[in-house]
Amino acid sequence: MRRPMRAAAPVERDGPRINDMIRVRDVQLIDAEGENRGVVPTRDAVQMAVEAGLDLVEVAPNAVPPVCKIMDYGKFKFQEQKKAAEARRNQKTVEVKEIKLRPGIDDHDYDTKMKAMKRFFEEGDKVKVTLRFRGREMAHMDLGVKVLDRVKLDTVNIAKVEQESRLEGRQMIMVLAPK
Repeated sequence: MRRPMRAAAPVERDGPRINDMIRVRDVQLIDAEGENRGVVPTRDAVQMAVEAGLDLVEVAPNAVPPVCKIMDYGKFKFQEQKKAAEARRNQKTVEVKEIKLRPGIDDHDYDTKMKAMKRFFEEGDKVKVTLRFRGREMAHMDLGVKVLDRVKLDTVNIAKVEQESRLEGRQMIMVLAPK
């Protein structure tokens, strides 16, 4: 059996409505120089925009009546894209770096791991400290707890504990974030 043909769904526009898409009777008009012209019938506002060689753009659709401005829509859209690109460029994604330790870690190895951890904090990244137990080390969990407490004390000035140490299987995990 053949299905009846349906009309295509209307295209959803993103961004403000412009010119003839504005379907209200009256609008609060701001002209090209930025002066408030008061409440004007929409048809007259569109006509003024066409005479100026510009577009009527709805800038505050939720206001009563909606606020519309006479401007170059192409230029406005370009400026918005530039702002969005700049915001994306300045955005810093926080990464979670991982430092792996063992319960019997020696002082020099520990210092090396701490230098790396401090560098990660300076870069603005979080650090996940993983302490792995193997074999008989599982019987001496207190050694692992001491190592993680030492890490916590050594980083108290530059980092805060975001997630306290907890045991997951054969490893203890603690997450630190820069202050």
